[in-house]
Amino acid sequence: MEWTPEPHELADLELLLSGAFAPLTGFLGHDDLHAVHERGRLADGTPWPAPVTLHLPAEVSPGDEVTLLDPEGLPLATLTVTAREADGLVSGPVKGLGAPEHGPFARLRRTPAQVRQELGGRAALAVTMRGPLDDLSEIVATAKDLDALILLLPLAYGEGGPAVVRAALRAKEQLPPGTLVVSVPLAPRAEPELDLELRERVATAYGAVEHFPGPEPVTIPGPPHRRGLVVFFTGLSGSGKSTIARGLRDELLELGGRALTYLDGDVVRHLLSKGLTFSKADRDLNIRRIGFVAAEVARHGGLAICAPIAPYAATRAEVRAMVEAVGADFLLVHVATPLEECERRDRKGLYAKARAGLIPEFTGISDPYEEPDDAELVIDTTHLSVEAAVSRVLETLRSGGWVR
Repeated sequence: MEWTPEPHELADLELLLSGAFAPLTGFLGHDDLHAVHERGRLADGTPWPAPVTLHLPAEVSPGDEVTLLDPEGLPLATLTVTAREADGLVSGPVKGLGAPEHGPFARLRRTPAQVRQELGGRAALAVTMRGPLDDLSEIVATAKDLDALILLLPLAYGEGGPAVVRAALRAKEQLPPGTLVVSVPLAPRAEPELDLELRERVATAYGAVEHFPGPEPVTIPGPPHRRGLVVFFTGLSGSGKSTIARGLRDELLELGGRALTYLDGDVVRHLLSKGLTFSKADRDLNIRRIGFVAAEVARHGGLAICAPIAPYAATRAEVRAMVEAVGADFLLVHVATPLEECERRDRKGLYAKARAGLIPEFTGISDPYEEPDDAELVIDTTHLSVEAAVSRVLETLRSGGWVR
């Protein structure tokens, strides 16, 4: 089978393949993980600080060979599954199928073996970076004491990765000649001590005689009116969500001041998701596509308004995670107009057709609608005008600082 791992799993895979996680040659299984958690060592006693894991679908069994793909669908490696746990955790060795091409600054990614060859036996002071370096003088002094070259290792993972690499390139301009910059996709660990130990292991793999950990970046989010925002309406067909969403769009266009994108569920169905059915799998894919576009809009500071039915809680949560992963805000508006009222309005006759069995898998009739319990705003339009409903959403945006 083929499988695209999660971003942090892909980052670990790249470091396994490059040798930056030496002596590891694959993902850890139950015994190794237990030993790492308990003693900071692998089951055979080899020191190792942190878990390196992969989860795969239920149909995978020991002995299977899985092709691991990058986000663009290119094969990166094969995994020979040696064990699988009930929660989907798998272990086994990996074998590279080609150099990784995904992610930013690919030209700055080199293997530890390549870097050690470039060092030619010279000592190196490795500086691991998750943000800009505050003071270069200490690094210069330490390198001078060690008679070492400076090796900047920007840990380019996630949305902030490109900024870290740019910070390393700016620092290089102020450091002694011969300073090297090598981009390393090391995903951060939740526990600072483990993260630091793993950074030291990677620095050693790259040939460092000394490791200098750069300071953790202090992230101060910009004001809400400058951050990206996705206003995501969900509700039954006929609940009024599209009408409110269009009204909000018009109000925001009149106010000005924000780059605005409107993604209506029906319009998206005709364009972005043309050809999809109304099965659960295709509905989920439709919502993911909407979420992806909205997150891209928000990534660059824009405001996206979405108005699909989005009946499933898990898929809505995926969209929220997509948006928040790019540093933007997510506002879920549940248009909670009851089914009876939606059916009474039924201008398109959809509910009548669904009742007659002419439309299979129709939300609210033959397919469930999972009401959100995490909505930032709930509106019932049964006795509320469109203008009043739009005003409630707009007031929420103003009170949250997203609109001024």
